[in-house]
Amino acid sequence: MDETSFTAVPKSGKVYLVGAGPGDPGLITLRGKYLLEHAEVLIYDYLVSKKLLRYVPAKAELIYAGKRGGFQHTHTQEEINQLLIDYARRGKMVVRLKGGDPFIFGRGGEEAETLHDAGIAFEVVPGVTSATAAATYAGIPITHRAYTASVSFLTGHEDPGKESSNIDWASLAAAGGTLVVYMGIKNLPVITENLLRHGRAGSTPVAVVRWASTPEQRTVVGTLADICDKVREAGIKPPALIVVGEVVRLREKIDWFEERPLFGKRIVVTRTREQASELVAQLEEAGAECLEHPTIHVGPLESYDFLDEELERIREYHWIVFTSLNGIRYFFERLFKKGMDARDLKGPSIAVVGKSTADLLRQYGLRADLVPKEFTAEGLAEALLDIGVGGRNILIVRAKEGRAILPETLRGAGAQVMVAPVYQNTPPPGTREAIIADLEAGRIDAITFTSSSTAQNFFDLLGVANHEELAKLLQGVCIAAIGPITGKTVTDHGLTVDVQPEQYTIEALVAALVTHCADAD
Repeated sequence: MDETSFTAVPKSGKVYLVGAGPGDPGLITLRGKYLLEHAEVLIYDYLVSKKLLRYVPAKAELIYAGKRGGFQHTHTQEEINQLLIDYARRGKMVVRLKGGDPFIFGRGGEEAETLHDAGIAFEVVPGVTSATAAATYAGIPITHRAYTASVSFLTGHEDPGKESSNIDWASLAAAGGTLVVYMGIKNLPVITENLLRHGRAGSTPVAVVRWASTPEQRTVVGTLADICDKVREAGIKPPALIVVGEVVRLREKIDWFEERPLFGKRIVVTRTREQASELVAQLEEAGAECLEHPTIHVGPLESYDFLDEELERIREYHWIVFTSLNGIRYFFERLFKKGMDARDLKGPSIAVVGKSTADLLRQYGLRADLVPKEFTAEGLAEALLDIGVGGRNILIVRAKEGRAILPETLRGAGAQVMVAPVYQNTPPPGTREAIIADLEAGRIDAITFTSSSTAQNFFDLLGVANHEELAKLLQGVCIAAIGPITGKTVTDHGLTVDVQPEQYTIEALVAALVTHCADAD
């Protein structure tokens, strides 16, 4: 048969209704994460954590379809339904990312019905529903053998002007189990009035949880008799959930989330996005909200001719010295590109500036021969001098612009030193406005600096006229520096270093911040 007689089979589109969970991006399912990583079109809601968008391919089309109570919707539900149909009919893999669980007050059932009626293939991926998350993150088990064996989920998003409610308040009040009310802040007076009128005791404990499972979580506890006043005094606004029942009393014992040492603290991380993950993860584990404002963009050099020449004669060197994680990454990237690998480095000994660089080096199959006790350029120079470097050929791998202390010290001791840049640091665009806005709004409790270059670039980006203006802008902000060299850059700008660990590691920096914040409180 002639091949021109074949016709192309159109690609079949499909829609995935995915529950994003309540707010903490770590609560999405593995299935949900996989679908995000392969999405061609993403249609997402207001309550979805923006951190989940990092999983989506750069070439995917992103459509915000958020709805907020009291605000104009970006898309009506009918428009959202049509978007799902239209993109699927174009053969796209569409992910509809919804807060919480799609089938629990998420209108996922309506969207699935619409897709079925339109003949569109779909799949539904459950998510952690906001009700269980809000209670759990507030330290409230919604069921407990000593208190209740039943729980009811209901919506508080009813029009108080309706002649009758669809909710059987009499049965709910009489049952005595736990009640979890979605979207009920606006109608909280109506909800409490109905429960009281139908016989629920005014002393029944109530908790209202706002922005559950996020660093912005706030919990207000009261009773049916006084919770409206307490919520109003606390200024609690949507999104929030209401938990009613005797289990609320257990919060006094098992409030784990809001008791974390850095809970409620907003901390700026100035590392590059590629390097920030470890620091961000540890700070968030301690309860902090991290504001990522990288002050350095790390990129390749325009030319690697010099490094290529040194790689050709690498066995002439007695030592290769790595002063940063980026130095290792870019060095091996070039090494591999030239068709070489770790076996070509069997001649020289290898020195690194600290434990993190040693750990990364092991990922490339090599063990550092020298790790200084003090993780600084000065500490590395001292360790090399103790071994003896006179007449030794040393290759220092580092950034294009770097401190001169290490090569100068080694040359002064009689070493033959070559400095091989493998990457360069440049300020990232559009950072200053975001940093200034956060500082002026009082949204920052602490700033972390993990190198002199991050500190210097941070101050350069602020563009403040003098030290007095800089100190005024950073008034009340805790400054944490990973070590004395970084700390000196801070003090050279007329500022005080509030936190500096004895060991110059990320783990020690986070621990020192925790201690400082505990003492301050």
